[in-house]
Amino acid sequence: QVQLVESGGGLVKPGDSLRLSCAPSGGLKETYAIGWFRQAPGKEREAIGCINRDGIMEWPSPLKGRVSISRDNAKNMVYLQVFGLRPEDTAVYYCALRGGVCARTTPAYVDWGQGTQVTVSS
Repeated sequence: QVQLVESGGGLVKPGDSLRLSCAPSGGLKETYAIGWFRQAPGKEREAIGCINRDGIMEWPSPLKGRVSISRDNAKNMVYLQVFGLRPEDTAVYYCALRGGVCARTTPAYVDWGQGTQVTVSS
């Protein structure tokens, strides 16, 4: 399995922006689809979006329109930028990996990172 390490979380104020990183062990492969998810306490895991060699997919969620997913092949990193953070965005943010096409459902992904905590509070 591929190990995924998320980073970039922390405590931010409402209105701030944050960039999260996802680093797969062994680097990025052109066949990878990297999904971003989040889970707040007491809530179900939400699908945010995904990036693969064909492009970017963003799914309906409260973050829609406030995120930017990108990759840097030279650095073997996938990024999730969140703009205009709100207290309700407080959650653990995960990246996940599957092969081929992007998918919205969590069972479609075979490898998950440990998550990075994002806390939005004044």
